[in-house]
Amino acid sequence: MAFWLVLLLIGALLLMVIGFNAMQQQRERTEALRRTELTRQRAIIEETEEVLANTGMFPCSPNVSIVLYRRIREAAKQALQLAAPQQRGDYERRILDLDSIINNQKAVGGQAPSLESFKLPDNDRQVLVLVQTLKKLRAIIRDEHNKGKIDPTAFANEESRINNLQLRINVDSMLSRARSSCYMKQYGSARQMVTKALSTLNAIKAQTPNDPFISKKVEEAKALLDEINGAVKSNAPSAPKPKEENDIDVIFQPKKKW
Repeated sequence: MAFWLVLLLIGALLLMVIGFNAMQQQRERTEALRRTELTRQRAIIEETEEVLANTGMFPCSPNVSIVLYRRIREAAKQALQLAAPQQRGDYERRILDLDSIINNQKAVGGQAPSLESFKLPDNDRQVLVLVQTLKKLRAIIRDEHNKGKIDPTAFANEESRINNLQLRINVDSMLSRARSSCYMKQYGSARQMVTKALSTLNAIKAQTPNDPFISKKVEEAKALLDEINGAVKSNAPSAPKPKEENDIDVIFQPKKKW
């Protein structure tokens, strides 16, 4: 009897150990998932705040600003549920601030600024930041649209604005590099850049013939191409002049037989 009692106690102890280990592993998995999800929400907040901070580099519509602030608020709410107790106060204050900003943005409203005011930054690093910002903004807009948080019409308008901005950046960059190459007398590279810019502009002009930016840049590119061709002609080596024969050479040269 005592033997079976000992076996029963050992079996119960083993079950307790196994159960404790299973619970411990489950807690560790839950904690790991919590930390992973919290890290993901923080990454969303940081990326969206970075994009929001760079919207001053281009004409940004109020709708986009509201979408970005809402995205940050949603991520902050998710992070609040996952954060440690000592961190929750910071997220609660941030959410209140975001609510106030979003309400103010809605109250002010306003139309989207014209893209005609856009100018490409002179600094190459700023151009790179701008290109990366627009790429991230496009991904955010699409993600929010897929979640049903952006009206289809508003989404189409913002997507079109981003496409237009990227076009302007590409064309302006090509023409700027062409001018630099021309200044350095690298006319072949300059002509190649201008030709590429013209091909891009003409392809888009066929779709949007009334876009004033396209018409303006087409004329600008043609003028630059004429300037490059003129510079090539003026810098081309002149043909060697025929050597003038010396009078003495003419006298003593072999006589021709008639």
